[in-house]
Amino acid sequence: MTTTTHSQNSVTSTNKSTPKVGLIGLGAMGNGMAQSLRRAGHSPYVFDIRADVSAAFAKDGGTACKSLTELGGSCDVIVSVVVNAAQTESVLFGDNAGNSGCAATMKPGSVFVMCSTVDPNWSVALEAKLAAMNILYIDAPISGGAAKAASGQMTMMTAGKPEAYAIAEPLLNAMAAKVYKLGDSAGAGSKVKIINQLLAGVHIAAAAEAMALGLREGVDPNALYEVITNSAGNSWMFENRMAHVLAADYTPLSAVDIFVKDLGIVLDMARATKFPLPLSSTAHQMFMQASTAGFAKEDDSAVIKIFPGIELPKKK
Repeated sequence: MTTTTHSQNSVTSTNKSTPKVGLIGLGAMGNGMAQSLRRAGHSPYVFDIRADVSAAFAKDGGTACKSLTELGGSCDVIVSVVVNAAQTESVLFGDNAGNSGCAATMKPGSVFVMCSTVDPNWSVALEAKLAAMNILYIDAPISGGAAKAASGQMTMMTAGKPEAYAIAEPLLNAMAAKVYKLGDSAGAGSKVKIINQLLAGVHIAAAAEAMALGLREGVDPNALYEVITNSAGNSWMFENRMAHVLAADYTPLSAVDIFVKDLGIVLDMARATKFPLPLSSTAHQMFMQASTAGFAKEDDSAVIKIFPGIELPKKK
């Protein structure tokens, strides 16, 4: 494994040898990543199903593409920041509505960078499918949240062939403070991301349970937060997500249903080798309960709402 760590304070100017980059999906993460590319001196081509979002981004630099085929034919490297495997396949190969994907117009030897959280075996199969089309592939799940994406401080867990890195590495470095190279073929990046999601989901569920117990026992939630964040029981997820609960702000930077999906992938991966994951199974059930109770699209900290007999903080 190798790691590239760098500062985002410097600006890299483009030149004739700089690959043209496109980015698909201007959501919470994708928009920040596109901004990081632009800040590093690139002029990204962008596409989002919300045409107004693409147009708004391009006002400050870059090109808003009207279709995926336009983006595919314009770029040497395409970065896909969509929700899941199904959406990745749609942007590559087209959808049931008859819209063509970007793979149809991508140049031979161009690179597709896949940033979604997916089943590692699916990622391996996608690499082979794209190779048959003479398209290089980097398995590159991301982590860090919207704020780190916007500041270029997120982490990328990548795997791909050396020739793909030779073209795309400067762009990866523009988007992430840490780029981990975990192997020379797809799958390794997705496996590490899945394990990261195991920990993230379990930590959020545990943080919600701890805060819920405190509320049930009449502990002042602000005092509890202050003490825990300065004690051994703290976690990054407790500190980050319980702040959302205290503010009664469930705006979905990462929604409950993300962890229904991601912990489901965790359990599927382990089930294939009959490997027990009792904590992950419990956390998955908690997120599914929250989703079914009507909190699917709320911030993942809304998993705390499944606990009975507590009064959650209200917006001030």
